[in-house]
Amino acid sequence: MDFTDVSPVALRVFREVAERGTFTAAAVALGYTQSAVSRQIATLERAAGSRLLERRREGVVLTAAGQVVLRSGAVVLDQLDAAARELAGLPVAGGTVRLGWFPSAGAVLLPRAISAVRRTHPAVSVTTREGSTPALVRALRAGTIDLAVIASAPPFRPPDAETPALRLETLAERSLMLAVPAGHPLAAYDGVAVGELRGQRWIAGPASSGELLMGVWPGLDERPVVAHTVRDWFAKLQLVAAGAGVTTISASMAPAVPAGVRVLTVRGGPQELRRTILARLPGRMPEPVALLAGALRAATAELP
Repeated sequence: MDFTDVSPVALRVFREVAERGTFTAAAVALGYTQSAVSRQIATLERAAGSRLLERRREGVVLTAAGQVVLRSGAVVLDQLDAAARELAGLPVAGGTVRLGWFPSAGAVLLPRAISAVRRTHPAVSVTTREGSTPALVRALRAGTIDLAVIASAPPFRPPDAETPALRLETLAERSLMLAVPAGHPLAAYDGVAVGELRGQRWIAGPASSGELLMGVWPGLDERPVVAHTVRDWFAKLQLVAAGAGVTTISASMAPAVPAGVRVLTVRGGPQELRRTILARLPGRMPEPVALLAGALRAATAELP
């Protein structure tokens, strides 16, 4: 089988595996059986005459040949999707930007940026998806999003070691903060010492491989008591407002906290900085993508 004869279905399956990181996750996303996904990948590898994926216990990693197929395949699939939309009388993809964002960015930054684009360039359509930073980086590599707003903590390493290196632009670097109930003893102060965080009941996000336990102050010198495990940031803050515990918060989220929550600075210990980063693949940005990137920069500059 010549590689020029490969089917779009095989390319879509391959892109999904590359983005999701495992055959199982790709099968769930596509509604296929895992064996069907494996067959499509095997067919594609036979056509390429090379292994495209390195199978590891924690998931799959693209080989050099796999990176070539992913880059070229993404272009082919985007062109097919654009043709399908045009034939259906819908706007072509040139006016659409696909944005990925890490959870807390959706509280304030994302709505402001999208609102600005809709106001100044109503012909530009923005579609978005939420995800963890590792998932968004895989989506960029797979070509299923154009831009990603990702988070980074010290020592601020690149989000992956693949080539070509992603283009990374720091939108903001701000200190991590603490959200406490308005009736909490610490709420009487604008800031607290790190030692005063001992013995607190924490509201945290579920820990996963390669990600921090979001919600607990980093470097706490005791085993934290996690009273509530919650993925959604607004649910965390509602629990804080209800007096159920305390949680960490990005400074950019401070304008969105509900009534009954106080946001405090933390003194002492290493400075806990967090970066909000705009990530994309190298190369020239199409005009709609550049417009959204500019709106994200402007919206970030307006945040505290």
